[in-house]
Amino acid sequence: MSRLSGRVRIIARALPRLALKPLRRKPQVLRRILIAHHLLLGDTLLLTPLVAKLRAQYPDAQIVLTCPKPIVPLYAGRPFGIDVIAFDPRDFRSVNAVLRSGPYDLGIVAGDNRHAWLALAAGCRWIVGHAADKPAWKNMPLDEAVLYPDIPAAWADLAAELVAGPPPLPYRVSDWPAPAPAGFSEPDARVLRSPYVVLHPGASTEVKRWPDDRWRALAQFVEARGFTPVWSGGPSETALVDVIDPDGRYPNFAGRIDLGQVWHLFAGARAIVCPDTGVAHLGRLTGVPTVTLFGPGNALIHGAGNYWRDAPFMPVTIADMPCRNEQDIFRRHVAWARRCDRNTKTCVAWRGDHADCMGFISLEVVCNSLQAVLPGVQ
Repeated sequence: MSRLSGRVRIIARALPRLALKPLRRKPQVLRRILIAHHLLLGDTLLLTPLVAKLRAQYPDAQIVLTCPKPIVPLYAGRPFGIDVIAFDPRDFRSVNAVLRSGPYDLGIVAGDNRHAWLALAAGCRWIVGHAADKPAWKNMPLDEAVLYPDIPAAWADLAAELVAGPPPLPYRVSDWPAPAPAGFSEPDARVLRSPYVVLHPGASTEVKRWPDDRWRALAQFVEARGFTPVWSGGPSETALVDVIDPDGRYPNFAGRIDLGQVWHLFAGARAIVCPDTGVAHLGRLTGVPTVTLFGPGNALIHGAGNYWRDAPFMPVTIADMPCRNEQDIFRRHVAWARRCDRNTKTCVAWRGDHADCMGFISLEVVCNSLQAVLPGVQ
């Protein structure tokens, strides 16, 4: 089943219900709530304040979260008592599972408003999302369109504002039960019994990559301080780690473990260093000190925000990069946003293997940041 086929199926089911939109009324009692999205790992985890706020306000409601299949294992412990439905618009069974899961009293759309059609097709009686997505047809099923605020804030906190009421309590590690114990091999388990630091050099786009030689030097810095450097990465990042550490000097988990195991890899670490990518938010969930390198991304928009204000999270960035000048969040113009979503072909400061916004982050600054968060090392 193609992505187009999935969308056609969703819209075909939603269109008759759209005709009844003028008759819809906001429910006064919420028993079933759907959060509809198909976000990547990082943005999915950034919905946690929204989930926490919903649970605090509606302690007896069933909260259902659509979720890309690879991310589902992270929710095995049912944090905040939510239920997860694996969703892939290219998968007939997963599309049907969401459509048949309704009806719902409330549908909340996160990120891309095309999923407002999914919420409508699943039988949501009232649908809320952020206003002004493009193109405009995405917004048609919304009953309530929430504007982005005029003052800067973390996107995770903005997602929570899709629900009225006081903000959720700050995150505690106990809020998120760990996935099932990971089945590491004995050689891997032996590595993880030593004090180690996770280095995750890959990112969702090449523009977010830090120069390879600095990762190599950072690993040596970690080793010199009595910790084992451990490489982490997804299946598409194995070649990157091979380039950085061609002799296999340090333990390498890249491409060998699933997200549930990555959770346990991170949770047992003394610290994590990574670019601004999905695993940075996973580091916050596990409560492990996380040094995150922000290049094209904005350290405020995708940082700890109010909800994770107590997390041991340290952003490292060049604050005033002139080319970090795009003013949009999920295709909405936001006057205070300063970020960059360019790729290697459109980046005005691409140097062949890194962008200036990452290249200007020095090895010394990262080493000093890591040393500041490592337990017992000052």
